[in-house]
Amino acid sequence: MQSLLEDIRACKICKAYLPLGPRPVVAAHPDSRIAIIGQAPGTKVHKTGIPWDDPSGKQLRKWLNVSDEDFYDTAKFAIVPMGFCYPGRGKSGDLPPRKECAAQWHEQLMHSMPKLKLTLLVGMYAQNYYLKDRAKSTLTETVRSYTEYLPKFLPLPHPSPRNRFWLSKNPWFEAEVIPVLQLQLSTVLDAD
Repeated sequence: MQSLLEDIRACKICKAYLPLGPRPVVAAHPDSRIAIIGQAPGTKVHKTGIPWDDPSGKQLRKWLNVSDEDFYDTAKFAIVPMGFCYPGRGKSGDLPPRKECAAQWHEQLMHSMPKLKLTLLVGMYAQNYYLKDRAKSTLTETVRSYTEYLPKFLPLPHPSPRNRFWLSKNPWFEAEVIPVLQLQLSTVLDAD
């Protein structure tokens, strides 16, 4: 695993397309039990190199009901974005994650974590990649159908502050899905 992480952190596959240059951000361990598959680092995470070190990460930890210490314990949580580097800015936010990363690294990473019990699919890119034709036509439908994917996957919307409108329009998410998410996490983390 250490060698694989070093290879990922040294990756320059899509260097020519990255406005801030390559700085792959990933956290994993052979004992990781839960994988968080997100989109791609934003500018703050690019600067610090710490995954989910931004307002989205704060909201995600709130949803998970975990401390920073537990969240960054790689024996508990692997943090694997769809794109490992900041992809640049688009018209309405960051550009989509680069496709090269998942194709090059995800399968190897997942096979290196034999204790993985639950994978959180944060956002449409992760859901479409991992659920393939099982994903619904919209993120809302996929998240609403979360029970179809348990116990292996649990789809979530992105916790970005930009998604406040989605959250206010879909109160069932925090009322129904968050309690199940927290129960799933405690079940996986408490099991030995």
